[in-house]
Amino acid sequence: KELERMTRRYTSEIGIIIGPQQDIPAPDVNTNPQIMAWMMDTYSMNIGGTATGVVTGKPIQLGGSLGRVKATGRGVFVTGREAARRIGLKLEGARVAVQGFGNVGGVAAELFAAAGAKVVAVQDHTGGIYKADGLDVARLSAHVQARHGVAGYADAEVLQGEEFWGVECEILIPAALEGQVTEERARRTTARMVLEGANGPTLPGADDVLGERGILVVPDVICNAGGVTVSYFEWVQDFSSFFWSEDEINARLEKILGGAFAAIWDTADRLKVPLRTAAFVVACERVLEARAERGLYP
Repeated sequence: KELERMTRRYTSEIGIIIGPQQDIPAPDVNTNPQIMAWMMDTYSMNIGGTATGVVTGKPIQLGGSLGRVKATGRGVFVTGREAARRIGLKLEGARVAVQGFGNVGGVAAELFAAAGAKVVAVQDHTGGIYKADGLDVARLSAHVQARHGVAGYADAEVLQGEEFWGVECEILIPAALEGQVTEERARRTTARMVLEGANGPTLPGADDVLGERGILVVPDVICNAGGVTVSYFEWVQDFSSFFWSEDEINARLEKILGGAFAAIWDTADRLKVPLRTAAFVVACERVLEARAERGLYP
């Protein structure tokens, strides 16, 4: 009840700066469909009419989108798969280490395992675990659902302190909080590829270290964009009151992320810059072209 009161009061206070045609909040750390439902309801009551498009990540019965919960993790997998293909890394048998095992890390782990990769290490706020021949992701997910963390999972070794960052792996997925990949951790990792499932998980100094070591970093702006892309799909569906199947949503997500990743990769290749720089170049070019074509009034 306290959480509901706080959510509703907060939504009332920011009501003048959010809206279906203004700023549209979406769920992130420590938010869920119920909180988004309270936000939608509060905003709607204040304007005197139902506005499902004011927030995304809502329950399905209140205008939410199928596939939204798993969208960010699915985007990490799609961009990771495309990056692996370009550097000649086979997913079959590739070792994956995942930090964070929620909607992002857990879903990404599930999809990589389904593609034949081995999820060898997982760390979250409760601790770290390791299994050289691959963790049973389905069993681990059930354990995390019941115990709210990976700690206590029986079929794995316990990782102490910083051991997670030195685990032998080809793919590292920081999918927890920002600022987790420090310079020291960047020097320790054995990964060939870092997939930024979280927002801002790699510190600038660590980015330089990874670049010097020849480790590919797929930046958050594209790697975890699956969530915001399906949030956009949810807004479109709310606006038209026409809802798509989960297969349609996943297919459209793959098409959009695949095209966006290709544009960034081609720019990075052309300019000989990291993918993070290339992503900003692509974004700036698009904005500048649109501004030039639109012109200035009066």
